[in-house]
Amino acid sequence: MALNKKTEFPENIQKIASFAKLLSHPARLAILEVLANRQTCVCGEIVEILPLAQSTISQHLKELKEGGLVKGEVEGTSSCYCVHWENLSKAYQELSEHIQSIQTYQNKQKGSCCE
Repeated sequence: MALNKKTEFPENIQKIASFAKLLSHPARLAILEVLANRQTCVCGEIVEILPLAQSTISQHLKELKEGGLVKGEVEGTSSCYCVHWENLSKAYQELSEHIQSIQTYQNKQKGSCCE
């Protein structure tokens, strides 16, 4: 049985990695951009805007929703989605702070080991 090694890392690093993974696909970034641009809940319009199949968009929306970056409701055959701004801002802040903490090591070095 294979062990899941990512649980060996601190919880904050796991959260940041999950956020980064959510944003690692261009379709998910495009979907977030469409939702943000509309500034309202978007139903079936995403399929008309992006060059992707309905099933592909649905899968990416599902992942974004499970990751907490998108809110959505399904009513019968229609579904509406919007950006979960609070969660997106929080995840962005955590990622930014972590990158800044990594950059502090650069400031402590006198040069690069690769130069």
